[in-house]
Amino acid sequence: MKLIAIAVIGASTASTVGALTGHMYEGHMYEGQWGSYGSGPGEFWDPVSVIVTPKDYVYVVDRDSHRVQYFSRYGSFIGKWGTFGTGKGGFRWPRGLAAAPNLNVYVTDYYNHRVQYFTLVGSFLGKWGSRGSEAGKFNGPAGIDVSPSRRVYVADAGNHRIQRFTLGGSFLGAWGGLGSGEGQFNNPLDVAVASDGRVYVADAGNHRVQYFTSGGSFLGAWGSFGAGAGEFKLPSAVVVESSRSCVFVADAGNDRIQYFTRGGSFLGKWGSYGGGNGQFNLPSGVGVSLPPARVYVVDRRNYRVQYFRWSAPAVAPASLGRVKALFK
Repeated sequence: MKLIAIAVIGASTASTVGALTGHMYEGHMYEGQWGSYGSGPGEFWDPVSVIVTPKDYVYVVDRDSHRVQYFSRYGSFIGKWGTFGTGKGGFRWPRGLAAAPNLNVYVTDYYNHRVQYFTLVGSFLGKWGSRGSEAGKFNGPAGIDVSPSRRVYVADAGNHRIQRFTLGGSFLGAWGGLGSGEGQFNNPLDVAVASDGRVYVADAGNHRVQYFTSGGSFLGAWGSFGAGAGEFKLPSAVVVESSRSCVFVADAGNDRIQYFTRGGSFLGKWGSYGGGNGQFNLPSGVGVSLPPARVYVVDRRNYRVQYFRWSAPAVAPASLGRVKALFK
């Protein structure tokens, strides 16, 4: 799962942290942000994905810096690891990350066509994968998640499939293939596993979300190309908020976040194109903390992370999500 429990990692150092402005977006209160363009601590060249632990530590993949950075809940820099390379702990444009119940952090190493895993502070533990289409090989692995039953799911984007492994990388199974039918994919960019074992996939090229049993049997799908409620333009990330059973999707091409029931019923959305508070320029990652819930959004082309206080609306689903926002 993309939510785990961890101990305090260490004392934080100063970083660029946004003030708590309290701007309300129909159930979503903008609280702050951090980051700017650069390669220093707390800066980003190309942030693409984020996970949040129950203790509210935030891990961010900085793709073009070939590293992972981690922060306090409000963006104070704590540490980082990674450098450009093909050796142990080296990356060539990492893409996704997930935290396992055993407190290890898994990272997809996109152009090295492999998965690597580390301790919470970045000590190398192991890796698997190489380029190819055979079982256990990858062609640009993107999203990744770990189930409560300790199975690792990888969105093998270039092979248009989902693969499943043990925590140590032993191959267990795969499903998918290029297409637009049920259980087929076109550049799947992310995968998320719910507490009940359902597997959700951001099927970016088909502008939809599909979901499956833990073994890959098709259960349902929602979405189509567009800018309306429940429609997508290249959904790039998906995460399941466990306490209220909501599915959040980073709708990158529409510069917004949408959220749904686990069955795909639309609940709400927020965001518009821009660089202001609560606006986005290609949001590519989303993470949710445990209650009191915060939603962390990787605002890719603004080189920052924004965070929002989220509360489940207390009205019927038919009237949810009426945000006042201008969409790109």
